[in-house]
Amino acid sequence: MDKKDVEKAALKAGKKIIDHTPELVKEKVEEKVKEKAKEKFVEKTEGKLQEKANEASEKLQETKEKNAQKVHGKGEDAKEKLQDVLLSVKDKLSDVKEAGENFQEKVSSSDNKEKSKNKRKIKGVNQIKKATDIKSSTKIKSSNDIKSSTDLKTMGS
Repeated sequence: MDKKDVEKAALKAGKKIIDHTPELVKEKVEEKVKEKAKEKFVEKTEGKLQEKANEASEKLQETKEKNAQKVHGKGEDAKEKLQDVLLSVKDKLSDVKEAGENFQEKVSSSDNKEKSKNKRKIKGVNQIKKATDIKSSTKIKSSNDIKSSTDLKTMGS
């Protein structure tokens, strides 16, 4: 006989006993049975809930560990990428700095050339006009010497 057969037999025997017992005893037995059933139900329910809570806790712990590993790995990848980007920015900035220095050298050398040209443009003492080089009133053109429109050549002639 297995467990189910024993339970069925006990249930049948219990029903027959209940049928033959007086009402006062039936009520007390019914109350006791209800209390015992309630206790068993609460115990089983608490056990199942505790078991499920433990399973959920274990799964949560496993997931937490997996996520921690993933985050740590991704953090290392991000750190390496950031270092690569910073190195490339450093290289570009050094190129920009070098180009700026070259530009500054060119500007300063062109400034030096302009300054030397300006030095040449300053007239010396012998280049200054003397009183004899200035036109006198007799050398100024009169109204008779100025060309008119009839003196101008046309395209055909």
